[in-house]
Amino acid sequence: QTQVVLRVIGWHIPSGLICHPDREHFIYPLGCTIIIQGLNNNTQAFLHGHTNNVSCVAVSRSGCYVASGQVTFMGFKADIILWDYKKRELLARLSLHKGKIEKLVFSPNDLYLVSLGGQDDGSVVVWSIAKRDAICGSPASARSAGNATVLAFSSCRDEAFVSAGNGTIRVWELDLPNRKIRATECQTGPLKRHHRRSSGRAEDDSYFYVGTSSGDILKLNMKSKLMSDYGPVKEKFSLGVTALLLLKTGDLVVSTGGGIVALCKGSNYKPIKKIKVQGGITSLTLRGQGHQFFVGTEESQIYRLNYNEFKEELIATCHNEAIHDIIFPSGTSDLFATCSKNDIRVWHTPENKELLRITIPNMTCHAIDFMRDGKSIISAWNDGKIRAFTPETGRLMYVIDHAHSMGVTAIAATSDCKRIISGGGEGQVRVWEIGQNTRKLEEVLKEHISAVSCIKIKKNNRECVTASIDGTCIVWDIVRFMRNQMILANTLFQCVCYHPEEYQIITSGTDRKIGYWEVFDGSAIRNLEGSLTGSINGMDITSDGSYFVTGGDDHLVKVWDYNAGEVTHVGLGHSGSITRLRISPGNKYIVSVSADGAILRWKYPHSS
Repeated sequence: QTQVVLRVIGWHIPSGLICHPDREHFIYPLGCTIIIQGLNNNTQAFLHGHTNNVSCVAVSRSGCYVASGQVTFMGFKADIILWDYKKRELLARLSLHKGKIEKLVFSPNDLYLVSLGGQDDGSVVVWSIAKRDAICGSPASARSAGNATVLAFSSCRDEAFVSAGNGTIRVWELDLPNRKIRATECQTGPLKRHHRRSSGRAEDDSYFYVGTSSGDILKLNMKSKLMSDYGPVKEKFSLGVTALLLLKTGDLVVSTGGGIVALCKGSNYKPIKKIKVQGGITSLTLRGQGHQFFVGTEESQIYRLNYNEFKEELIATCHNEAIHDIIFPSGTSDLFATCSKNDIRVWHTPENKELLRITIPNMTCHAIDFMRDGKSIISAWNDGKIRAFTPETGRLMYVIDHAHSMGVTAIAATSDCKRIISGGGEGQVRVWEIGQNTRKLEEVLKEHISAVSCIKIKKNNRECVTASIDGTCIVWDIVRFMRNQMILANTLFQCVCYHPEEYQIITSGTDRKIGYWEVFDGSAIRNLEGSLTGSINGMDITSDGSYFVTGGDDHLVKVWDYNAGEVTHVGLGHSGSITRLRISPGNKYIVSVSADGAILRWKYPHSS
């Protein structure tokens, strides 16, 4: 039985954010899934069908169709999927290109879909939407030119479109009776440019604009195929033009790799209004006639801009690097925290909204935990420091310098908030006494010979278990600071959990097996086949111990019956390796995080 994904946070890929013509939704890909998200009510629908990461998305002008292309392995065919937007279902799978689909674009009256293959394919193909079949194809650029990377259709004719790329701009005409497309190379005179984004067309199709990676905009005549002007002459757009929008008023909205969104009038292309957002811009999309538009950035942030005020409003955020840990505070499912490279973020679960961001530039946070009293978030960093922050404001409370010599890789706090147990890249387990204003190293436990991946503490705070990638799990007495038991297996242990009654532990790792062990003498009770492919990286158990969840490199979230040792539910949704997952207090949700920066919230299937 498959679970339902409740919410996804995260998004990626150039030109991947598109506002649907109904003005109520925007569409973006995340891994191999396409997400349709409500603008006002935050609802999400999912289109599943791709076998690998989605590389481009297009929406027809009428809004009836969505098309998406994917990447695949070298030499294999990459699929294009045509979707019915209203029914949210797959209409056709179109396969001709190899390796990657670079760009897709619909004709103005929904008659044709044009696809551009990636670097290893280099062809452009015209598809009939009615027949769901290819009409004709051609190499996208001359052999002497570079790769084409962008496509734009004529505004009013179904038979004309433009392609552009490195040293090539071509206007194409479709000859349907003879099933051919004919290209005419556009002349830009002495200008040699790497053309990145071709976008704006005049309503009457008399000219079109091309943005370049050197930061200028070229205006070309559609009939004569000659460049009529270009600009700005002096101050080019920093880090290149990444997207263009031509408004009904004749104004151009330009976005750059430096995070600038500019409004340009006239033929000199000088910005009359501009704003700066966080991260290079990958997508620019209109809502309606241009009273409002949305901006997507490399930092996985989505902004809303109004044409009149020209002020940005941040409406969605996520991590843009691998997420290493997720944790709920004690007793509430309304908040959770995640950590990644550069930052820790606290989220409001019902609304999927980011409440707080704690940034430590150029550092990676490997693990986090909430203190039981809720007064601090403790975190393990790759610079060997343990940092504690306030959960409300993100203020730094204290730092334990040189906590571990090869970075801190795991962390846990006792329920009385008096001690922190940390694990390091060198394999040491250290116990820290936390006072009002003091942090004292109480003991160093040296048994592991490689990085500690997970630490769990018993409820009475007298014992803990540590898992390591050296193939051992050790149960420690943290009063006498001695080893009670050692569990050995031919695996790199990634996760460990105490059963709530604390007489058994379950472990998993790279051997894909889930092991049940006796805490008292370390003997094996049973071994389950946890996954068919790839390591199991995350595990969590319910408060009553009847079910547990696992996730790993197979991208699946699995819910298991603890006693029967059988899978009851499987969740499909991730497109990257799952790094960690947690069941919320009260068994309301499961939240899983992955290496591609996605956070998925699932409905817990056995909720009473």
